[in-house]
Amino acid sequence: MKRYFFEISYNGSSFHGWQRQPNATSVQEVIEDTFSKLQSGKEVPIVGCGRTDAGVHAKKYFFHVDLPEITNIEQFIFKLNRMFPKDIAVFNIIKVNEELHARFDAKNRTYRYFIHQQKDPFKECLSLYFPQELNFEAINAAAKLLLGKKDFGSFSKLHTDVKTNICEVYSAEWVASGKETYFEISANRFLRNMVRAIVGTLIDVGMGKLTSEDVITILEAKDRQEASLSVPAHGLYLWDVEYDF
Repeated sequence: MKRYFFEISYNGSSFHGWQRQPNATSVQEVIEDTFSKLQSGKEVPIVGCGRTDAGVHAKKYFFHVDLPEITNIEQFIFKLNRMFPKDIAVFNIIKVNEELHARFDAKNRTYRYFIHQQKDPFKECLSLYFPQELNFEAINAAAKLLLGKKDFGSFSKLHTDVKTNICEVYSAEWVASGKETYFEISANRFLRNMVRAIVGTLIDVGMGKLTSEDVITILEAKDRQEASLSVPAHGLYLWDVEYDF
């Protein structure tokens, strides 16, 4: 058996997140069931680079799986793309060392959250329509306060099974380019619901409801009730994951 990393994208609108669920369709379930068909019904477990919640998308996502040696990578990609639903696409397959782990060996993860401020029916399911005026200078001043190694408990979903709420954020910035506006954040790891809670809080800064000083207070509180409401899932994308291949 050989270990392979698969680079994929998926539209999360129709899925109940990445992780297999008992009573709802997940991205992991669809992929594992497809591999099982290719392996004569044998179960083929895969390990993803992380979880995404229901409705969240992935521009670049990696998982690893142990399979018999693939003799023709391009043909295998073609076959999988024919078998996967339209919501999932495979772009690359990389043969790696058998010890490389998709989740634990990721060096950096980047998320983007998209909003559009002009009504657009073609973006409705993939970006948050937010017509109110925002002060992006104030937002980015507050976003800089997130940089570094900090406890992000105030931006985490309650009652998760993580051992620590400490994350190291490498960059955090709102980018406005023409009619496309998004928040991009990179870190070594993320907590459940962390990005959506941060975006909701920064939007409140942009609307004048909160200040940069309030963001500092929220971080120090380590209490989810202190931060703003989370924004909806459909504007969020896992945008990039980096490894030392």
